[in-house]
Amino acid sequence: MSALRHDWQASEVQALFSLPFNDLIFKAQTLHRVHFDPNEVQISSLLSIKTGSCAEDCGYCPQSARYDSGLTPQALMPVDKVLQAAQQAKDQGASRFCMGAAWRQPKDRDIERVVEMVQGVKALGMETCVTLGMLTDTQTARLKEGGLDYYNHNLDTSEDYYSQVITTRSYQDRLDTLARVREAGINVCCGGIVGMGESDKDRALLLVQLANMPKHPESVPINMLVQVEGTPLMGTEPLDPLTFIRTVAVARIMMPASRVRLSAGRNSMSDEMQALCFLAGANSIFYGDKLLTTDNPMTNHDLALFERLGLHAGGSSYALAS
Repeated sequence: MSALRHDWQASEVQALFSLPFNDLIFKAQTLHRVHFDPNEVQISSLLSIKTGSCAEDCGYCPQSARYDSGLTPQALMPVDKVLQAAQQAKDQGASRFCMGAAWRQPKDRDIERVVEMVQGVKALGMETCVTLGMLTDTQTARLKEGGLDYYNHNLDTSEDYYSQVITTRSYQDRLDTLARVREAGINVCCGGIVGMGESDKDRALLLVQLANMPKHPESVPINMLVQVEGTPLMGTEPLDPLTFIRTVAVARIMMPASRVRLSAGRNSMSDEMQALCFLAGANSIFYGDKLLTTDNPMTNHDLALFERLGLHAGGSSYALAS
C-alpha cells in the first residue's frame, strides 16, 4: 500500500497537472485501486437546514445577504423535518447525511439544535456531517460529544486567490477551524471549488494545502462553480471539463486514501464526464435533486448511470486503507 505524503511541492503538483491525460488517469486509477474498491461509490445527501441571510461575501454563494439572487431566507429547520429528510435520503441509498447552515459562525443555542439533529440522524444508522461556518472550541467539543462524524469546512481555493473570492473571512480563519475540528477528533471534510477564474497554479496550491495537512481530510469535495444570477462570479468563463477531471485525478494521487467527492456542478456534467471522473478516482457523490440551494441530478438519473457503469453504492472513508 502506498505511503501517504504530506510534503508536496507546488512544482511537482503542477507537473502532475501537465501529464498527458491518459498517463494522469492511469496513475490516479492505479492508486485508487490500492485503497478502494474501484466500482464502489459512497453516497451522501446534503440538506440546507438554515438558508440565506449569511453575513459573508463569498462571491459564488446565493445565500449571502449582500447579493440579490432571488433566494428566500429560511430559519433553522425543526428537528423532526430534518429527520424526515434524512430518512428519505437513507431510503434512496445515502449512507451519510450532511446538514448545511448559512452562518458565519453559529450561536451556542444553535449548536444544541444541531446536536439534536446529529443524534437523530445517527439513530437512523447514517453517518453525520455538518457545515456551520467557524466554530469556537466549546462548540467543537459539543459537536464531538454529540456524536458528529464529519465537519465540512472548505478552503475553496488557494491562499493566493482567496481574496478575489471572499473578503469577510480570512484563509487563516478557515485553517484555524479545520485545526480545531481535527484536534477534537472529528473527521474532516474539506475541498474546494474550481472554475472561479483561478489559474492552474491556484488549483495546484489548493491541493498542496489539503494534502500537506498533518492528516489528509477523510473527504475531499471537488466542486465545479455553479453560476447563480446576482452573485459576483456569474459570467465567469466556464472551466474546461478536462481540467476538472484532471483536478479530480491529481487529488486522488495526492490523497489516495481519502474519499474524493463530486459535489456541486454535477447537474451540468454529462454522463461521460462523470464516468471519467470516476475513472480518475472520484468515489463519492452528493445525491438528491438539491445541493443546499442549487440543482443536482435527480436520484433516478444517478441510479441509471451507476447501472450503466457497473457501480454500486456503499462504504465509508478509508475503506481499504489502514
